[in-house]
Amino acid sequence: MSQEQKERIDDLQRGGCRIIQRPALFCFGMDAVLLSAWAQVKRGDRVLDLCSGNGIVPILMDARLPEELRQEGSIHFTGVEIQPVCVDLARRSALMNGQSGRIRFLEGDIRRICCAGPAQETSDGRREDAAAGMHDESCAQPAPGTFDVVTVNPPYMTGDGGLKGPSPERAIARHEVLCTMEDTARAAARALRQGGHLYLVHRPHRLGDLFHALQKHGLGVGRMRMVHPFSDKEANLVLIDARKGGKMYVHVEAPLTVYRETGVYTEELKALYG
Repeated sequence: MSQEQKERIDDLQRGGCRIIQRPALFCFGMDAVLLSAWAQVKRGDRVLDLCSGNGIVPILMDARLPEELRQEGSIHFTGVEIQPVCVDLARRSALMNGQSGRIRFLEGDIRRICCAGPAQETSDGRREDAAAGMHDESCAQPAPGTFDVVTVNPPYMTGDGGLKGPSPERAIARHEVLCTMEDTARAAARALRQGGHLYLVHRPHRLGDLFHALQKHGLGVGRMRMVHPFSDKEANLVLIDARKGGKMYVHVEAPLTVYRETGVYTEELKALYG
C-alpha cells in the first residue's frame, strides 16, 4: 500500500463505532462532530447527508441514536459524495460497524440529485441528466421531496479563497471547486419535504451569502448557534437549522465554547464527544 493509500481506523467513542480514514486525503474534524450532535432526528425519519466525505456525519448520527431506535432500524441515512475513494471508505466503515442496513452511500454529484426534470442546469452552466452521476446500480436515485432531514458540512472556502493544499481531494473538501453554496442550498431544498429541516455547519464570515442562498431556495433559518474556540475569542464556526417553507426568523442560541483552557475541552464539548 502506497503512502497515499495508508489507512487508519479511529474509535469514535460512540456505540463501539469506528471509522476508516486516509490521512493523505481529508480526515474529519470537530465541525462534523458538532453537526452530528446539532441535527435532530426522530423515529421514521429519512436523512440525507450531502458532501458526505468518508461518511462521518451519518455514521456518528446513527451511533448517537438510542439502542432501541438503532435496533428498530426505522431511521434511514443516505450519504452522497462525489469522490469514489471517499465513498469506498464510508461504505467499508458502515459495514465494519454493522450499520449497512441503516446507512447507504451513493457516489454522485449533489448538483444532480433529486432533480424533478430530465435535465437540470448546474452552477457552471452545463445541462445534465437528472440521473447522471449516481454510480451505484444497486441504489436508486433519491426522489425529490422525500427526505425529512438534510445535513451538510460543505466546502467553506470559495474557489479562489484560502490556501489550497497539494491534494485535489483536500481542495475539493475545503473549497467550492465542485459545488457552491448555491448548489448546496438548491440540492437541500429539492431533497426535503415541506417542513423538513436542513442542518449545516459553516464559517461565520459567510453568513451573509449563506442566508441569501437559503432564503432564495425557500429555506428559512429558525435556529443558529455560534461556536467559539475560547470564551474570549470570536466564533470560528456556526451551526444552522433551516426549515423548508419556514420563515426567516432566527433564534440565536447561547454560544458553544470549545476549550476551557488550552488543550482542555469544556464540559459540554466532552459530552458531545461522548
